[in-house]
Amino acid sequence: MRRLIRMDETSISSERRVVNRWIQLTAAIIAMLAISNLQYAWTLFTGPLRGSLHATLPTIQLAFSGFVLAETWLVPFEGGLIDWIGPRLMLAMGGVLVGVGWIGAGRAKSVTELIIYYTIGGIGAGAVYGGAVGNALKWFPDRRGLCVGLTAGAYGIGTAVTVLPISRMIRSSGYAHTLIVWGCIQGIIVILAALALHKPPAEWVPPGWKEKENEQKMKVRMSSVDMTPWQMMRHGSFYVIYFMMTLVAFGGLVVTAQISPIAKYYHVDTVPVLFGITALVLAIQLGRITNGLTRPFFGWVSDHIGRENTMFIAFSLEALAVFGLLHLIRHPVHFIVLTGLTFFAWGEIFSLFPSIVGDLFGRQWSPRITGLFIQPKDWHRYLPAPSLP
Repeated sequence: MRRLIRMDETSISSERRVVNRWIQLTAAIIAMLAISNLQYAWTLFTGPLRGSLHATLPTIQLAFSGFVLAETWLVPFEGGLIDWIGPRLMLAMGGVLVGVGWIGAGRAKSVTELIIYYTIGGIGAGAVYGGAVGNALKWFPDRRGLCVGLTAGAYGIGTAVTVLPISRMIRSSGYAHTLIVWGCIQGIIVILAALALHKPPAEWVPPGWKEKENEQKMKVRMSSVDMTPWQMMRHGSFYVIYFMMTLVAFGGLVVTAQISPIAKYYHVDTVPVLFGITALVLAIQLGRITNGLTRPFFGWVSDHIGRENTMFIAFSLEALAVFGLLHLIRHPVHFIVLTGLTFFAWGEIFSLFPSIVGDLFGRQWSPRITGLFIQPKDWHRYLPAPSLP
C-alpha cells in the first residue's frame, strides 16, 4: 500500500514538473530580456565612455569585441557545464557575471578595466543564452520551434522596452550610475529567473507525446537518438547547417548593422516621417520589433510545415527584401518598410537553426550542441564594415 502511495506521489510530482515547463519557459524569457541590454544598449554608452576615458571609438569598441567573443565562443563549453550541473546553477552564475560586467564597466577607470569587465559580462550573457535556449529544446520537443523562438525573440526585442529609461538615466545621472544601477537590476532578475529552471527527468516526455510523436515526425524530421557533440560532428549535415547559418547570419547582419551609415549616404536619415520622428529612428525601432516577433512566428510555422520548408520561405523573403531595399532605398517610407522586412525575414535563424539541430541530433546534449551555432551570428563584427558606393 505504501509503495502504491509513493508511486502516486511520484506521478503527481512528475505531472507538476511537466506543468512547470511553462513557468520555466517564462523564466527563461525574462532572463533573456534582462541580458539583451548588454548587446543592444551598448551603443548608448560609447559616446560617454569616450569622453570619460579619453579614448577613441575603436579603442572603446574593443570592450564590445571582448563581449562578443566571450558571449559566442564560450557557449559550447558553458553548455557542457549546463549538462553537468544543470541550468539553475549555471544561469544563476551567469546572472552574477552579467551584473559584475555592467557594474564593473560603470566603475572602470581605464579602457583595460572596461574590456575586462565587459568580457566578464559576455561570459555571463553566453551562459544565460545557451542555457535558456537549451532548456527550451529539452522541455518542448512538441513545440520546439515556437518555444525556442519565444526564448530567442526575447533577446532580440528586450532592449526596445528599456532603451528609453536607460537613455534618460544616462542624460540625468551619467553613464557610470546607469551601468551600476542597471547592472544590479539585470543581474538580480537573471538570478531570480534561474531559480525556476531545472532539467527534465531522464526519459521524460510531454503529456500524450507517444500518441503525437508520429504525427509530429510527419511534419518535422526528428531523430530518436540523442547524439553527443562528437557524434554530431561526424555527420555531414552538421557542416551543411553550420555553413548555412554562417552565410545567412553574415549576410543579414552586414546589411542590418549598417542601417545608419546607409541611411546617411542616401540622405533619408533626417527626413521626418511620422509625428516628426525621422526615417532612421523609425526604421531602427521597427527593426527591433520585427527582429523579436519573427523568431516565435517562424518557429511556430516550422512546427507545422517543417524546418526546411520554412527556411526556404524565410530566406527567399530575405532575398526579396534586400533586393527591394537596394532599389527603393532613396524613398523614406520604402526604406522603413523594407528594413523592417529585412529584419523580419532574417531574425528567424535564431529559432530555426537551434530547432533543426535539436530535431536531427537530439535534446539530451542540446545546450552544448546549440552553443556551436551561436558563433556565426556575430562574425560580421570582426570584419571591417563594407564601403558604400
